Amino acid sequence: MSEISAEQVAHLANLARIALTDEEIGHLTTELAQIMHAVEKVSEVATPDVPPTSHPIPMQNVYRDDVVGNTLTAEEALSGAPESDGSRFVVTAILGEEQ
Repeated sequence: MSEISAEQVAHLANLARIALTDEEIGHLTTELAQIMHAVEKVSEVATPDVPPTSHPIPMQNVYRDDVVGNTLTAEEALSGAPESDGSRFVVTAILGEEQ
């Protein structure tokens, strides 16, 4: 397993224009080493005879047919509104654009 050094982490942080403290570099060095180890483990079993997958369980389309059903009329939709103009909800402006 190839290890990542604190110097490499500091260099990558510099390339990314990220200011890191020595403590953060030490912490990230450990975390990146663990990530690299996990990737190496996956690479050991990811052989050409194993097909790539995006999900471990086969999935199917979960959409339903778009069927028109019973809908509210404008009057029914507006019946509980605190204020309406007969065909629309009336609300106060929120962006300072009083009309």
